[in-house]
Amino acid sequence: MKSVLITGASSGIGKALATHYADKGYQVFAGGRNLQRLNKLSAAYDNITPLICDVTCKESIKQASLNLPPLDIMILNAGDCEYIDDAKDFDGDLFARIITTNLISVGYCLQAWLKLIKSGGKLALTSSSAAFLPLPRAEAYGASKAGLTYLAKTLSIDLKAHNIHVSVIHPGFVDTPLTQKNTFVMPQIITAEQAARYIALGLDNNKVEINFPRYFIWIMKVIRLFPFSLWQKIALRMS
Repeated sequence: MKSVLITGASSGIGKALATHYADKGYQVFAGGRNLQRLNKLSAAYDNITPLICDVTCKESIKQASLNLPPLDIMILNAGDCEYIDDAKDFDGDLFARIITTNLISVGYCLQAWLKLIKSGGKLALTSSSAAFLPLPRAEAYGASKAGLTYLAKTLSIDLKAHNIHVSVIHPGFVDTPLTQKNTFVMPQIITAEQAARYIALGLDNNKVEINFPRYFIWIMKVIRLFPFSLWQKIALRMS
């Protein structure tokens, strides 16, 4: 039985990935802090094992790692989103919280679990389409996700010698408990189940970047080619 470890598996994309791989016959290690949700998930699938841990705490990760087997796939998906509503009155605590949750925690997970990935295995980091363009109020979230994209691409170079393929995931808007808090229009929003299928297909095909939905990401990448002064004017109208 192949094995996959997924963080942030108690809801949203992570939960959809856990059920997707469980349906495909994988042994799934579903990571998260919510014991009740993860137990409910494992009760529905004999091949889902809860992995209770706080990825921002190295000791918690260490304790959760004690009985993990070698892994075929690791998807570091856990994350959070908070916005800086007043840039001039910058909230440094919020900034540190999001950077820690979305980026520093990935370093902790890699320190503990990267050695478990088999030769020929796969590592995926969930970044965001926000990594492509600076967006209003996204100083913390966007910076954390841009950092994840850079991290994934550097790892893809350095882990090549170890026969570990690395992918970075750039979702557009996905209907999850996280995005349901947004008060703005989210174009081309898709379900978490659709996102999980995009990710699994990308990993099957050894994609370096797993971008979806395709048209939405294409638009963002085209806009990225514009002079920044033009994008700044567009972004100001959005804020």
